Amino acid sequence: MPNFFAVCAPGLEPFTARELVELGLRNTGSLLASAGESARMDEGEGEGGVEFRGSLPDLYRANLHLRTASRVWVQLGSFFADTFSDLGRRAKRLAWEDYLKPGLPVALRVSCHRSKLFHSGAVAERIIGSIGARLGEIPPTGKLKEDAEGDSPQLITLRLVENRCTVSLDSSGALLHRRGYRLATAKAPLRETLASGMLLASGWDLTSPLLDPFCGAGTIPIEAVHLARATPRPTPALAALGLAGTTKPTDLYDADPLVIGCDIDLDVLAAARDNARAAKTGDAITWQRSDVADLRPEMIAQIATERGRSPESTGVILCNPPYGERLDEADLVKLYRLIAMTCQRFRGWRACFLVGNPSFEWEVGPVLGRPRIKKPLANANLRAYFYLYEL
Repeated sequence: MPNFFAVCAPGLEPFTARELVELGLRNTGSLLASAGESARMDEGEGEGGVEFRGSLPDLYRANLHLRTASRVWVQLGSFFADTFSDLGRRAKRLAWEDYLKPGLPVALRVSCHRSKLFHSGAVAERIIGSIGARLGEIPPTGKLKEDAEGDSPQLITLRLVENRCTVSLDSSGALLHRRGYRLATAKAPLRETLASGMLLASGWDLTSPLLDPFCGAGTIPIEAVHLARATPRPTPALAALGLAGTTKPTDLYDADPLVIGCDIDLDVLAAARDNARAAKTGDAITWQRSDVADLRPEMIAQIATERGRSPESTGVILCNPPYGERLDEADLVKLYRLIAMTCQRFRGWRACFLVGNPSFEWEVGPVLGRPRIKKPLANANLRAYFYLYEL
């Protein structure tokens, strides 16, 4: 069975590994949690990930259902090469024909570190020749189009580190955080894969109330519904692998969630509603215009009753509050203290936050105490922490 590698943002590796287990896929136990050579295949898109093994249908399954991964690679082979003749000869031994079709355009990313072969262009030329020898014709080369769906060349990465050459093929096409539903964005949109990681880290049981007081473009509520319903990612390109479709696995979740997204800005709520309609989750989400100071458990109980459900005494508050880029320090301190005072009303709940401003923990501490979990998570180029408080 071939090795695969699910790339994810730093900090999300344990959750990607958990997803693989729940999908019935065989995690090899190799979690790359730092920016090592083996994890740099996405040039900044992800610096960590999880290695796993399986069949080609398993690869399709991973692309459809992994919610925290940004890309899945096929690790085609690894060999020693310190001369161009070695590189060409050993690359010809790889089973390129199992994954590539004659005439299909390819795009190569080559990196060379501490190796005798250091000219990336010359390395790429040898690899193209080796592919052509296996396929019977030299493949055309093209430029990778990250936003394209289906017409982008097959991405191949080749890494030479201390004369060890590792070859991988992209199986995902467009990056997996692009779910296809975000028609409108907020000022600081949260990446979908990170929202899914936050949901898994929160310990949400998929059915109890989930409240996002700063919903923005609606990413957390939408991903919550997709997670609860085990919604497959829409028609992944799977690059050139040409695999047949698959059905939703029967061992995944299929819950009926109660999800509430709140924001004080009507335009932001309108955008979130549009995104939810595009994601086919609008029926499961209640959108509420509300200031964080006005949120109360009674409001959640009323929403539950209106939806024909029994009010619950527990739930999860999960959000990505402002970091402070658009607020002065005094207003930010006031907001953080207000968040803490509001959380006090939700006794028995769990409150989870992704925050990049170090003053957050200090300001909410006198009310919420010490977090039960404090975990670093990368939010795009920002260093952030995931906090979990038991209320």
